[in-house]
Amino acid sequence: MKGDRVEIVIDAGGTPRTYEIKATRAGRRVEVTTGRGVVEVSEVTRSGTPVRTARFMSSRILALVEHPADEVS
Repeated sequence: MKGDRVEIVIDAGGTPRTYEIKATRAGRRVEVTTGRGVVEVSEVTRSGTPVRTARFMSSRILALVEHPADEVS
């Protein structure tokens, strides 16, 4: 849902770097998958088609924080 975002902090050789992946449009969401030493963060459409994908080595990740979208009632 629009507003979903994931922050990833990685160790880039002594200095931490922060990356942010956001769901930029209504109906899109951010998914996190892990496997074989790689963490993949993707922005996907309602049908599940990936729009943007970022991959990180899990050994370099210092923090991964998921921020769900605020619910509007």
